[in-house]
Amino acid sequence: MSTITLLLTQKAGMHRLFCMHYYPFSAILGQKRLKAALLACAVDPSIGGVLIRGEKGTAKTTAVRALAPLLPEIEVVGDCPYSCDPADGDTIHESCAARIRAGEEIEHSRRPVRLVELPLNATEDRLAGTIHIEKTLQRGERSFEPGLLAAANRGILYIDEVNLLEDHLVDLVLDAAASGVCRVAREGFNLEHPARFLLVGTMNPEEGELRPQFLDRFALSVTVHGENTPEMRKAIVRRRIAFENDPKAFIKLWDDEEQRLRELVRSARKLLPLIELREEIWDLLVGFSSKAGVQGHRSDIVMAKCASALAALRGKSSVDREELLEAARFALPHRIAGTIEETPETINGRLETILAEEQEEKDQKEKIESPSLRKAGLEYGMVPEEDFFDYPEDFQVPGAAAAGSLVFDFLEKKKRPSMK
Repeated sequence: MSTITLLLTQKAGMHRLFCMHYYPFSAILGQKRLKAALLACAVDPSIGGVLIRGEKGTAKTTAVRALAPLLPEIEVVGDCPYSCDPADGDTIHESCAARIRAGEEIEHSRRPVRLVELPLNATEDRLAGTIHIEKTLQRGERSFEPGLLAAANRGILYIDEVNLLEDHLVDLVLDAAASGVCRVAREGFNLEHPARFLLVGTMNPEEGELRPQFLDRFALSVTVHGENTPEMRKAIVRRRIAFENDPKAFIKLWDDEEQRLRELVRSARKLLPLIELREEIWDLLVGFSSKAGVQGHRSDIVMAKCASALAALRGKSSVDREELLEAARFALPHRIAGTIEETPETINGRLETILAEEQEEKDQKEKIESPSLRKAGLEYGMVPEEDFFDYPEDFQVPGAAAAGSLVFDFLEKKKRPSMK
């Protein structure tokens, strides 16, 4: 299963699983922030998901689809349509719980994490589930046909062009994402089942914005852009064409790097409960949210979780400023109140000013310095991207003008496959 992902669809009221090849996550050129945000949520799904904004053709969907194969397999109740965890009674729906209470032997199985795509033309019944008329008539009792929210439990719910999703479907997804439960009421039939999923949405801002309450439901946000250097554009095109010409051979080239990322996610999950957030980090964290003027406390929670996940990916035992700064850049931009004329770029500019001011005030007040950053002669964890680990080996970008963060060093490849 390292080279393919299970895709779930629905046709004529029946769910179907089929396999298809996906472009490897590690083969995506550039887009470090996008990849880092997705991996952070892979380490800690409770972060709450990612909203990816950007122009067309910037690998948004490619990156999301490539994430699922990097996640550890999950253990499920073998014949349960809701993928209940047999070891966790809190996530088991009533039918599974009743079988356990009755002393039935429960079949266990392991399978990959599902990526469930919600199409824009989906109906409410397809999303939440519906009464199966044929089975109901045959059995003389109501039979429920689970929907996409059931299939997405303990997996990834992906919505492409999320800003174009109809409002009544948005409300259903919002309710499930907030509570972790899907509640279905159909013709006197009431049912609840677990619906805990990693919510990922992609959108092009030129086609419209999201409703504010839906926007805030995404824990992290990333704005992506296309590459402008001729060398990078050529490398992207060559790599994509090589994949399309022979997907199996291309995927095989990246097996080692994909396995490294799987092990990275697995080890980071084990390390995550041990990550420490010192008092000065908590002070900076709440200071960022306060200065940004965001409403509520969701941004504080998200920053703490995201910074911890980034630290775990780096194999660290505690969160430092550099992880917190990147977490703030993920958690705050879509929560900062702006005028209708503002763009993601201008909001990000305001955010960078807020982060710099808060750090300066903190430095003056407590004289906190980071020895590792001072030794390297860096500021705020930002450095020239000297290693070009995302670029093909046979060229370099003149001037080394691109900037990248030290925090994302876990994305570095030890040895790149040759594309020649």
